[in-house]
Amino acid sequence: MSDLLASFTLLDLCDILILAVIVYRFALILKEDVAIRLVLFLLAFFSLLVLSCFSGFAATGWLLRSLFGSSLVILAVIFQGDIRRAFMLMGRRPVEPQIRDEELVMIEELIKATAEMAEKHIGALIVIVRQHPIDHLLEIGTQIEAMVTSELLNSIFLPYSPIHDGAVIIQRGKITMAGCLLPISRNPDIAKSFGTRHRAALGLSELTDALVLVVSEETGKISMVHDGKITYDMAAAEIRRLLRKGLDLKRSNKPQPPGED
Repeated sequence: MSDLLASFTLLDLCDILILAVIVYRFALILKEDVAIRLVLFLLAFFSLLVLSCFSGFAATGWLLRSLFGSSLVILAVIFQGDIRRAFMLMGRRPVEPQIRDEELVMIEELIKATAEMAEKHIGALIVIVRQHPIDHLLEIGTQIEAMVTSELLNSIFLPYSPIHDGAVIIQRGKITMAGCLLPISRNPDIAKSFGTRHRAALGLSELTDALVLVVSEETGKISMVHDGKITYDMAAAEIRRLLRKGLDLKRSNKPQPPGED
C-alpha cells in the first residue's frame, strides 16, 4: 500500500476523477431520454477515447475501450423502447383508413359516454385503433363485436363490471374487445399524479398511432393520449376536433351529425 501511495501522482488522481465522472454521467443517461442528445454523447465519447490514447489516463482509456467493444449492447439497452417500436412496425402494412358514416356517429357516442362517466367519476380507458395494428400488444381481453354506443360503454366501465379495469378496443368503428391490459409506459418524466390508466394509455401510444381516451376516476377529467403525449382536462368540442382530426375525417364530404361544429 505504501508503494502504491508513493507512486500515486496528480495524473492518477485526474484519471480516477475522470473515470468517476464518466460512470456517474452514464448512470444518469440510462435513466433519461437521450434521443435528443445522442449526437453530443457520441461525440464526447469518441473525443475522450481519442484523448485517452494519447495521454497517460490508463484507467479512463481502459473503460472507454471496454465500452466501445460493447457499444452495440449498450445502445440497445439505452434505446430499447425505440428499437422495439421499430421492429414491431417493420414489415407491417398500414391499414388504410376507412371513412364511414358510423365513425361520425361513433365520435358523438364517445363524447356522450365519456362525459357521463366523467360526471359520475367512473374511470375508463378507450383505444381507437388507426393504421397500425395493436393485437400483438394486448393481454387478456374479451372478444366483443358491437356498435359503439354510450350505453354499452357505460355498462362496461361500471365498477361492478368484471371487465371495467381493462381497456375497450375500437376498430373500424366497432367495439372489438374489452377488459384488455395495455403496456405500461416506463417514461420517468410522467407526472406522478397520473395513475395506471394514464400510464397504460401513454405506453400504448408510444408504440402505436392509436388514439386513447382516458376518464380519471379520481378527478373526473377526460384526457386524450396520442404519440406519447397527453392532452388533459378536455371539453367536448376539443375531443370532437381531435378525434375527427386523428381519424382523418376532414377529408370526408359526408353530412355530419347534428351538433357538429
